[in-house]
Order: sequence, then structure tokens, then C-alpha cells
Amino acid sequence: MSPESQASEALPSRRRRAPRGGRHRGDESFLLPPDSPALVLAVPGPADGPGAAIAAEVARLVEIEHTGQPARIGHLAGDRAALGPLLAGLTRHRPDEPAAVVVPFAALPDPGVAAAVGAAAAGAPVPVVAADPLGPHPLLAEALHDRLADAGLARADRIRMMTMVTVAGGVIVAAPGAGPDAAAQAEVTGVLLASRLASPVFTAPLGDPAALRAAADRLRASGAASVAIAPHLIGHEPELALLAEAAAALGAGHSAPIGAHPALARLAALRYVEALAGALAT
Repeated sequence: MSPESQASEALPSRRRRAPRGGRHRGDESFLLPPDSPALVLAVPGPADGPGAAIAAEVARLVEIEHTGQPARIGHLAGDRAALGPLLAGLTRHRPDEPAAVVVPFAALPDPGVAAAVGAAAAGAPVPVVAADPLGPHPLLAEALHDRLADAGLARADRIRMMTMVTVAGGVIVAAPGAGPDAAAQAEVTGVLLASRLASPVFTAPLGDPAALRAAADRLRASGAASVAIAPHLIGHEPELALLAEAAAALGAGHSAPIGAHPALARLAALRYVEALAGALAT
């Protein structure tokens, strides 16, 4: 069997669902063939951590909205529901396919998460493919916009392609981490969010108070009367503990982390398809 025919057989077919009302109408979902490789979300932190409930809801959305088969969850810390034992218990259904595709449950690239996922995949007794993290991706701008709207800091984008002016005069997209690379990874989201809000948006690491202050000063110098922080976080990252204090220090409002937003489910399905296609094409 050629790699092309392998990919064609293994990749999910698309099915068009009846249109829904609301912001997410018109979405497409995937229907995976029976015995397809498992989709596994690799969640940073232990099974009793804040990421567990968020991942469980995203896994539910992946199944009902995009794949039609259960998404499994493996944690990167602790012994309960750990990624390694989960992968060890999987079965390879077809000799020409991996047993699983592991999607890091991270909104942006994280070297520690990538290393842990890679080590677990390499140590599994069955072939396992490690996918890219969920972001950066344009869908995350939609998610951040929704969270700003939930906090009353932006108007909800309820009509597609219609610009909605933000209530806040400017927005800081706060990325996890403390170095310049952290902010650079969030730049794509920041640019797209600025387009959606028709307001200036800068990015800064949430763990760097000086960088956050500089971003707020630039926004106010550009004419922004008020500033809001949009955390580029799913909700399990340790930097979340810094959010309220950072906002208070800047005199800024802030939205909640992304949480179990439908965009994360769509991205998990997308990363699964990309990784599986790449594995079968080599």
C-alpha cells in the first residue's frame, strides 16, 4: 500500500452537520473510520490539577463535534491517569498505522511539555506519533475575543466577518513564560485579535512585570484610555496565579483563560489529522 493510499484511508472523512445558531454555526466535524489511531490529549500537571476538568470537557467536544470517537487523556505529572501507562495500554489496530496520536494540551509551544510528550511517545511499546501543540493558530484569537466579551471587555462577535469595537481601549495578550520567546509565540494571535477588535493589541509574557508595564504604557501612549489583559492560557498553566496581581498593578481589567472553548476541540482534531497525515506520508 502506498503512503498516499494509507493517508487517504486513515484520515477522517468530513461530514456536514446541520447549521447551528450562534457564533459557531457552519462548523464541520470529522468522522473517523473504525479502529483509527487513538487521539490522546497530553495534559500538563496531575489528574487532580486544574487542567483535568478542562481537558475532560475538551475531549467531550472533540468526540461529539469533530471525530465521533472518544478522545483519551493522559497527564504529564503524577501517577494517576498518567500518559505513559495510558500509551502502554493501547492496541495498534493496523500494522501500517500508529496506535495513537498524542496532542499536547498547550495553547503555545512549551519545551517542557514537548520533551515530556516526546519521551512518553518514544517509550511506548506501540508506535505513537507526537503532534504539534494546539497553538499558535487563528482560532485562538476567536477564543480570546469570546473571553474578553464574557468579561464585558469587548462586544461579542455574533455576526461573522463583522468588526466589533472593544470596550477596552487596548489589549495585552499575556503569554505563559517570562522570556521574549513567550511573547513572540503569541504574536499571531495578537495581530488577529487586533483585527477582530479594531483596537491596538500588544503581547507580553505574563511572568514579566516589566514587559507587561511596557506594553500597557505603549497602549496608553497610543491613546488607549483603558487596558485589558487577555491571558493566552488554557487555565492549567502556573502563570495563571499571576494574572489578577498583574492586572491590578497595571490598573487593567482582565478576562478569564481560554478554558474549555470549542476552538480547542477543533484544534485538537486538526493537530491529530496533521500529525497522522505526516506520519503516513513518510
